Amino acid sequence: MEIALFGGSFDPPHIGHLLAAAYVLATEPLDELWLLPVHEHPLGKKPVASFDHRVHLCEQAVRDLTRVQVSRLEGELKGDGRTVDLLEHLHRTRPHDSFALVLGTDLVAERPQWKRFDRIAELARIITLDRSGFSQGALLPQVSSTQVRALLASGGSPDLGRLVPRAVLAAIRSAGTYGAK
Repeated sequence: MEIALFGGSFDPPHIGHLLAAAYVLATEPLDELWLLPVHEHPLGKKPVASFDHRVHLCEQAVRDLTRVQVSRLEGELKGDGRTVDLLEHLHRTRPHDSFALVLGTDLVAERPQWKRFDRIAELARIITLDRSGFSQGALLPQVSSTQVRALLASGGSPDLGRLVPRAVLAAIRSAGTYGAK
């Protein structure tokens, strides 16, 4: 079985994440795709929402997508969020599976900052998706979690429903996350 790993802060998950997951599943020979919210961001970025809340939001976001699941593995490993460590763990615990790693072109550009990117490329097939301001991948809608948080904090806008899945927006408003009104 080949499993695509799609990691990120998902703070909050938005329609760009959903479209990326659906696109990868539709265009790549994969059996599953796992969303992996980071527990501790390896480059020191501090998520606004807790790990558990971001996992819950991801579960709401993908509840209608088949072959997609949300993994708590980053939280269970309690490491510093290094992709190479995650992949080595998966190769030890799931030796009969193969893995692909979904990366935005913005992250590919940062690969010199990654721990052992050469080893990552040995452990997983890299699937590259275009991200605003970067090229060489498949083009997806331009949306960011930062933009979504700002819209939520300011009371929202008519466009918010096009940027965040309805179930995620309802869960955010219910919990009052990100200053949502």
